[in-house]
Amino acid sequence: MTRLRVLSISTLFPTPLRPGFGRFVANQMQAVVALGEVELTIVNPIGLPPWPLDRAERYRRVAETPEHSELAGIPVLHPRFTLIPKVGGDGNPQRIARALLPMIEDLHAARPFDVIDAQFFFPDGPAAAVIARELDLPLVIKARGSDIHHWGKRPRALAQMRAAADRATALLAVSHALRKDMIALGMPEERIAVHYTGLDRSRFQVMERKVARGLVSAIPDLGIWEKGPLIVTPGALIAIKGQRLAIEALGDLPEGHLALAGAGEDEAELRALAAELGLADRVQFLGQISHDLLPRLFSAADVVVLPSEREGLANVWVEALACGTPLVIPDIGGAREVVRDDSAGRIVPRIPRSIAAAVSAILADPPSQEEVAANAARFSWQANATELVGIWRNAAGE
Repeated sequence: MTRLRVLSISTLFPTPLRPGFGRFVANQMQAVVALGEVELTIVNPIGLPPWPLDRAERYRRVAETPEHSELAGIPVLHPRFTLIPKVGGDGNPQRIARALLPMIEDLHAARPFDVIDAQFFFPDGPAAAVIARELDLPLVIKARGSDIHHWGKRPRALAQMRAAADRATALLAVSHALRKDMIALGMPEERIAVHYTGLDRSRFQVMERKVARGLVSAIPDLGIWEKGPLIVTPGALIAIKGQRLAIEALGDLPEGHLALAGAGEDEAELRALAAELGLADRVQFLGQISHDLLPRLFSAADVVVLPSEREGLANVWVEALACGTPLVIPDIGGAREVVRDDSAGRIVPRIPRSIAAAVSAILADPPSQEEVAANAARFSWQANATELVGIWRNAAGE
């Protein structure tokens, strides 16, 4: 069997300066390369504004990203494109395509690619569609959640997404629910396959809860409470993740403690809310948690609460289950494909009292960690990678 040459475009991917950014895409691609069937090149476009970078610290940092890097033997290219913050999102695919096309044409001329892959439907998909058309190559585009639910509401972006879908050989969705949403937006049903996320089974596995709680409580930089029910809410501190709802729900859980695992622009506002509600002593802001420590934190938790506004099929859902910790999540995306019965947790409305009631029910009659972990048994990066390589080969006509 010949090795497939694949060029994958992913705006979300780890860099030497942001090693946790898009880690789930990197996990997938490392599993793909480990199969030995694909020669993979990753293109990670870096958006920078056209004005001096000293206006924004965040862009100064991003600008320091090297032009080339490597992840576990995978070459990663970081070309720049012009980004218009806040108002220019609809135009990003065209700007990405213009920036990438000359470089990719040269790469293709030197060693031809078999398939162009896009890891997000927007902006990656329409940009990749332009490149695939110019090089006359098959195209595979993956949808993950917000790329459909957010950008699909913007007419200009949606028009580009539909055009890219029409051009694509195959389309992927991370859940059956997301597949239905794509069909509702006018994308070709017969070309959309469900491609579930993976799981690092060597990392995310059950550690006995008391042992894990003692471990994370002993880490000085965390200072997790040693006693009392522990609720963990993972994710960036931004409005769509719903940490405000988790804090408000804590008011109905008088013995509970809430640990927010993540960083983001809403931290000051969330701290103020906790203080206003008299909960500051029971809400802890852990900041960004390392990938090595996250499994221990999940195992230590009695419940993982993630009241997001939208998700496709969140990796942290599967990771928490694999650590033996039940979920309380809203009925969004592929939630019902993960929480199929009470052994995995509860699906509830995005209302604080409903979240609190679900947490109370789990605390009153908790499933065993082994029962919970069984819900994640079907997920692995190897299965994810094997399926993806098969989709790429079919797209290439092999």
